[in-house]
Amino acid sequence: MMQKSLALALAFLCATGLPASSSKKPPMAAPADFSQFQKKLNKDQQILHALDRLTFGPRPGDVEAVKKMGLKKWIDQQLHPEKLAENPELAKKLEPLESLRMSQEDMVRAYPPPQLIRAVAAGRQPLPEDPVARAAVERQIKRIKIKKDGPDDAPMEPVVSLEELIPRDQIRTLRNGTPDQKKELLASLPADKLDDIVVAMPPPMRNQLMANAPAEMRRRLMLANQPQQVVNADLTEGKLYRAILSTHQLEEQLVDFWYNHFNVFLDKGADRFMVTSYERDAIRPHVLGKFRELLAATAASPAMLFYLDNWQSVAPPPAMANRRNAKGGPPRQARGLNENYARELMELHTLGVDGGYTQKDIIAVARAFTGWTIRNPQQGGAFMYNDRTHDKGEKVVLGVTIPAGGGKEDAEKVLDILVKHPSTARFISTKLAKRFVADEPPPALIERMAKAFQDSNGDIRVVVKTMLESKEFFSAGAYHAKVKTPLDMIASAIRATGAQVDYAFPLSNQLQQLGQPLYRKQEPTGYSSANAEWVNSAALLGRMNFAIALVNNRVPGVKLDAKQFDNDPARAARQVLFADASTATLDSIRKAVADQMQKSSNPNGEPSSTMVAGLVLGSPEFQRR
Repeated sequence: MMQKSLALALAFLCATGLPASSSKKPPMAAPADFSQFQKKLNKDQQILHALDRLTFGPRPGDVEAVKKMGLKKWIDQQLHPEKLAENPELAKKLEPLESLRMSQEDMVRAYPPPQLIRAVAAGRQPLPEDPVARAAVERQIKRIKIKKDGPDDAPMEPVVSLEELIPRDQIRTLRNGTPDQKKELLASLPADKLDDIVVAMPPPMRNQLMANAPAEMRRRLMLANQPQQVVNADLTEGKLYRAILSTHQLEEQLVDFWYNHFNVFLDKGADRFMVTSYERDAIRPHVLGKFRELLAATAASPAMLFYLDNWQSVAPPPAMANRRNAKGGPPRQARGLNENYARELMELHTLGVDGGYTQKDIIAVARAFTGWTIRNPQQGGAFMYNDRTHDKGEKVVLGVTIPAGGGKEDAEKVLDILVKHPSTARFISTKLAKRFVADEPPPALIERMAKAFQDSNGDIRVVVKTMLESKEFFSAGAYHAKVKTPLDMIASAIRATGAQVDYAFPLSNQLQQLGQPLYRKQEPTGYSSANAEWVNSAALLGRMNFAIALVNNRVPGVKLDAKQFDNDPARAARQVLFADASTATLDSIRKAVADQMQKSSNPNGEPSSTMVAGLVLGSPEFQRR
């Protein structure tokens, strides 16, 4: 199937005009005169376009529901999610994901690293004083054997072997049984022996059983392998469940947009325990609020302070403050002053790279943020302001003087200056338009959005509403002009087919294969929404393989009714595209189906509906939004 997928993907590339190489040129450059943005979509196209852009893809019945309600009313509901009832199914999926509701400190205590468990068991470290942490460590220690002189990274052996806990035939089922047999057996295991059984399992068996285990059992399996893995799994599953199930679809799109705008890398040290509260408390409450509040929340977040090293930034020694370099350039960066956050604050979060700031501004902003730090970061500590490490000298930022003698408010004044600057209004408006309209949005639209930003003092809801009420948003230039990110593609495929997700974590592996591991963009730029980042022949092949696996029920944790699909390409395309497919797409599907049928044992038979549906989902036309 891999070779067939590749052949079909390349045929589609030729038929649809998408680039077949890893070229970084946009696949659909906007015309220089932007004339396509003056051509209005018809009413049916407007509904489908809104569903494509403002949600993670339409579901069966969504087009009809929006048509009945009225597009304007539907958009207004999405702009005010607090007035829209949430899907109760989402709450059920999120309930077992305990760490999503924990504080950073509780998370560190509840999911101790294996090194701590081994060290305590070997007597090289005392039990934690915190009762929650102590219970978590003791629970593991009493079930494992530890050599007193062994290294902290040595494998942990169970006190009781698996053979002593369950019969051999059950062990064989766990190793080689069908998914249903494994699921039935896991559900029947005695509750009082579950912890011993999980610890006794070899790590490869635990990993293999994840997709078949009930939610509570999965958490035990992950805790036995690596407790910190639970935090990442909860984050990823929560994001996927929200994208697939939430009725607040625009809000979820904006959470994804703003997280990437204020990106934090999950795998940097203490951020493993800080990203959960960062997205929940700093990003999510403000995605349709005031930009100033969102900016302040991210600036003070321990996750951001740790990621961009501001927590270690201290006032430079007076003797270094005005020393110039040997070439007569700007002052050297004094020892202890870290410019990372100041630079990204202006370049990526507010003004943009061409926003009019200089290196002197970066240094001044870095000085203003000295003292903004974290209390005990390795233990999930909270934000704190340390006046002793703050630079109290006078600072000049973008021509505005911040008087000497200030404290924490120096940084607050910087945020005020940046939010009110015209470059911020333009930069934020441009980035929103690039995400939701086109890679090269019309300048006139950006101007109107920037004006709305300034007139409303940075009210994000007002700016987004200005964009959604524009003629450019509902134009031929915007229609199908964007390519789905891997997250968009996977979520939209599941929504379009009505597939049921029992366990979302395996989908994170699919996202990693497609180049978008969630929360793991190392660079502060976050994941781009630009077409050129996601369109090449290898990426299209990966999406094709996912589509074929999905319709054939080969994606762990996901099930769908394959009988629902029609084996006629035109009818099957309408089922998942919610519109008629292009002639190029249909011709390519029919040719691929004919070629595959010719090579099959029954060349004169009917093609399977799953084959046709998989080809539609994997086609470049489904990749557009």
